[in-house]
Amino acid sequence: MSRQAPTLEDVAREAGVSRATVSRVVNGVRNVDPAIQEQVQRAIERTGYAPNRAARSLVTRRAETIALVVSGAGSGPQETQEAFAARVFADPFFGRVVAGVVGFLRPRSMHPVLMFAESADDRHEVLTYLRQGRADGALVVSTHADDPLPTLLAAAKLPTVLFARPTPPVPLSYVDLDHRDGGRLAALALLERGCRRPATVTGPLAVSASQERLAGFRDTMARGGHPYVPLAEGGFTLDSGVFAMTQLLAEHPDVDGVFAANDLMAQGVCQLLRERGMRVPDDVAVIGFDDSGVARSCRPPLTTVRQPVERMAAEMARLLDQHIRGERTNPTSVVFDPELVVRETT
Repeated sequence: MSRQAPTLEDVAREAGVSRATVSRVVNGVRNVDPAIQEQVQRAIERTGYAPNRAARSLVTRRAETIALVVSGAGSGPQETQEAFAARVFADPFFGRVVAGVVGFLRPRSMHPVLMFAESADDRHEVLTYLRQGRADGALVVSTHADDPLPTLLAAAKLPTVLFARPTPPVPLSYVDLDHRDGGRLAALALLERGCRRPATVTGPLAVSASQERLAGFRDTMARGGHPYVPLAEGGFTLDSGVFAMTQLLAEHPDVDGVFAANDLMAQGVCQLLRERGMRVPDDVAVIGFDDSGVARSCRPPLTTVRQPVERMAAEMARLLDQHIRGERTNPTSVVFDPELVVRETT
């Protein structure tokens, strides 16, 4: 005969509390004394009790699921969803976002569902999924400034938090970095090194973060006596960094310092310089942005501007949880500060 699964009553007897108290702990009600919560959690571990998610959803009226949406451009030629997903997974940035979100959700027995929104049909599917209550809210990472999804989510009054300040502004909470200050830190590092012919490889200039990083870099270079800084636009990929640096060297062969707007492009810059027989940092100093794993694996290890992506993603999930629970009703913003991480390319 199989052993009957442990029940709430079993946990209550083991913990020496009422069934109602166990139910409040299991359902995440927050007005339970921390000592009692710990007592109940230990009893859950000892009894092997596993909450019935379907029954819990009936009580809480929540799916205990969050839609993590990676959303693309709103106009222009569209990639297939497969191509878009492949590009997303090739960028370490998105893996760090997932790690931060999962790190917040897992202890709360909440789960992310990854969705891609690269077309009007995709966006309709996201809205339908949320309206049907299959997810309690959405965390949105948008890859293009004219993405219409944030506006659609705001108009539908669906709980949503964005990674990055939306353009145009919409009444949704967001988490972001002071990208302009990050560009400033990169410029100061090259100026302090004594670079006299700086250049930059930007991210896609349709992306507001790329614009802000470029503005901070150029403004600080201008204050340092460099009113003109050559640039080549990249696409946040290694290959685009190689191509952009090829363009810069063709027009400015004497460049002695490069700020690339992410680590993958900076790695491409270093690769191209090695192929041309130029030494990093002796001939050309290089600075990236993000402080991803790429920065540490780059040869030589990359000086970069740190963006604390995991912390930012966890904060995004925390804000969404507050909106879902009704603890926060008005939109808010949390802006993190960047930090220069000095390694061997400067």
